[in-house]
Amino acid sequence: MGGTGAIDALPHPRRRPTCRSRPGEGDGWNDTKRICAERSSSRSEGGAASLRTITTLEPCNRFGRTPPCTRALIEAGVARVIVGATDPDLGDGAPGIAELRGAGIEVVAGVLDAKCRDLNEAFERHVLTGRPFVILKSASSLDGKTAAADGTSRWITSDEARADVQRLRAWSDAVVVGSGTVIADDPSLTVREGRYADAHPPRRVVVDSTGRISAGARVFDGAATTLVATTDRTPHGRVSAWEEAGAEVVIIDRDEAGRVSVPGLLDALGKRDVQGILVEGGARLAWAFVDGGLVDRFVFYLAPKVIGGEHAPGVIAGAGFMPVDAALGLAFERVERVGPDLKVVARVHGHR
Repeated sequence: MGGTGAIDALPHPRRRPTCRSRPGEGDGWNDTKRICAERSSSRSEGGAASLRTITTLEPCNRFGRTPPCTRALIEAGVARVIVGATDPDLGDGAPGIAELRGAGIEVVAGVLDAKCRDLNEAFERHVLTGRPFVILKSASSLDGKTAAADGTSRWITSDEARADVQRLRAWSDAVVVGSGTVIADDPSLTVREGRYADAHPPRRVVVDSTGRISAGARVFDGAATTLVATTDRTPHGRVSAWEEAGAEVVIIDRDEAGRVSVPGLLDALGKRDVQGILVEGGARLAWAFVDGGLVDRFVFYLAPKVIGGEHAPGVIAGAGFMPVDAALGLAFERVERVGPDLKVVARVHGHR
């Protein structure tokens, strides 16, 4: 389960149905053409009564962009459906499963439930809270520096690590950075290379509380949709310039420091059907997410280098947690080599 098909399914849940009359036939994904995967897969096989469908998520039973998936399975004459996890978006009682059983289809539910829910964790978070699932990513030296004291940062991590970041971006509905990152690095924030280059482009989100960034920055190059989250502190002329450059500008309430409220930002993104975001920097923005308890997963790329320097920036700024036993507790999910670097993935305790 996974791969580019799952990425292309966004912002829909990653349903992977496989309709089979014999092994190897009929794989289908939810795709960007808005054809539900169950409908796509059952179409490809005809209506043989020997068919079975294996799907990671409960088939939908209501009209949306497409007719109900349950209807497609019933009309296709599928005899057996194996469901990984129920769909929280359909409500209590698993109505999709109930409809299939009412039509005489054998349904086996709850197969690999936890793994299938993990596959759809961003979708589930959005359904249950109205906010996106948040991954905070960093690339640093082994001593946690994201740049040298003189501001140079290209490149701390390897080509392999930077290529792996493209996969994370392709997974995301939006890539989020602060104004300082745009000013310092002028990133494009697009999926640029490798097997994910043709995936749906994530929305580029820049958090700029006071109107610091120029409308000539690369995030306004038209390569992907751009949203600027700002406050009423930004001059109207700057807002107009961003809009003329093609960006959507959203005025968010201020937090106590006068900056864009991160909870307000997540609410605004959730209303735009953004289900999963990748926060790439900078250090102050990272702290705003961490301090608010809004990060679900951390992905740190660590290069085998030591930079040092009292004034060299680190991954996360802000006041920090004090005393030390108030530190945010994490659970390691995996540690792996990516080229010469280490990729460390950790989840916040208590976050599904």
